[in-house]
Amino acid sequence: MVPRTDAADAMRCPCNSGDTYEACCGRFIDAPEGAGYPPTAEALMRSRYTAFATGNAAYLLRTWHPDTRPASLELDPEQQWYRLDILETSAGGPWDTDGVVRFTARYRYDGERGALTETSRFLRLGRQWLYLDALDIS
Repeated sequence: MVPRTDAADAMRCPCNSGDTYEACCGRFIDAPEGAGYPPTAEALMRSRYTAFATGNAAYLLRTWHPDTRPASLELDPEQQWYRLDILETSAGGPWDTDGVVRFTARYRYDGERGALTETSRFLRLGRQWLYLDALDIS
């Protein structure tokens, strides 16, 4: 059997959810500022990964907690993010005020493959989930 490759496959969301970009992370990333918030910490994590994969530093800064957000962010266009695996989530639901997501993000850089495993903390301010910091990175 020949693998299916159609326009929908080409538009799959980089976060590895299986949905199209528009139905998944795009509805948050492309929403005007102040609208379209991810409903959970995991959804925010997925959209932030997609922002890394698509080079959208503005979205990353917009979804970073003001207490830990850097003044600017430059992404290396040579680093290609190609797979996200969510390993574990703790809290981070629609009624929680904090959450933790552990994930592995796989990338290619300078012809080499690599992986980043991180345990990230998220806080919800009002209706918006924000990335706070990393508990551990390997």
